[in-house]
Amino acid sequence: MSDSWPAASYQQWSATCDTLHAHTQVLGKLAATLAPPEPQLQHAALRLTARGWETAPLAAPDGSGVLVVLLDLRSHQAVVEHNNGRTERIPLAPDRPVGEVTRELLATVRSLAGPVQIDPTPQEVPWTAPLDSDEEHARYDRDEVDRYFAAATRAALVLAEFRAPFRGRSTPVNAWWGSFDLAVSLFSGRPADPPATDFIMRNAMNAQEIAIGWWPGDPRYEQAAFYAYAHPAPEGYATGSLSPSAAHWNDALGEYILDWDDVRTQAEPHAAALEFTRSAANHACAACQWDPELAASALGNPPPVS
Repeated sequence: MSDSWPAASYQQWSATCDTLHAHTQVLGKLAATLAPPEPQLQHAALRLTARGWETAPLAAPDGSGVLVVLLDLRSHQAVVEHNNGRTERIPLAPDRPVGEVTRELLATVRSLAGPVQIDPTPQEVPWTAPLDSDEEHARYDRDEVDRYFAAATRAALVLAEFRAPFRGRSTPVNAWWGSFDLAVSLFSGRPADPPATDFIMRNAMNAQEIAIGWWPGDPRYEQAAFYAYAHPAPEGYATGSLSPSAAHWNDALGEYILDWDDVRTQAEPHAAALEFTRSAANHACAACQWDPELAASALGNPPPVS
């Protein structure tokens, strides 16, 4: 990976971004179907690895073992791996429609691991075409994906370092296929009322949390950025002053934002991004009145390794 932090903006690669986003939804729906349910829908989350987006090991529907399904962003292929050694690869490029890739990917999973059905309806996106019949999203520019993967990897390293010292319950760096972002959640141990009654909200947001993440932008906010929010957010939460100084509250999103360009142009981008994550956590813990010892651990006090 290059030492430079690449430019990342939804405006610059929106067509490829939407195609890649749609591909991740197929993986996420497989995880949601085959993994044992966990609190806050953690079983449905994917991971960003050195290969790309991938599922955790999933139980094969036919009882033959486990499989992993991934989008290899180095070779630009969808891959299905079974623990018996069988591996099948499906090309993503040069410009194959999402529906074509989805049908082939699901057929491959069934041939290696047994029958499985997913709901092909896309989630948390502005389009409605079912994943297995989506002919609209076909652009897949390898150079654009390479730049995204490099930026996402940088962001994931920041989030992992931020999470490391926290001594309460937390998530790994999740790759969320609905909102196409990377995120870490820290939990206080207290319950919370979900902000809505739909399936995702009532299951994903029923605990007090601080969420800090990164995404490459979307039609609502067309710049890549780190973000942070607290749930439930108390009165006055949006009036905090975070650091670095470029961090700001965005009313439309209901989140604190630090634009990617304000990070990558710094002399030490990783340090600047990490400063934002810790500043956001410190503000949220104070505003939401978290246990002081738990809040202190989010800032690395005491250190995780003595």
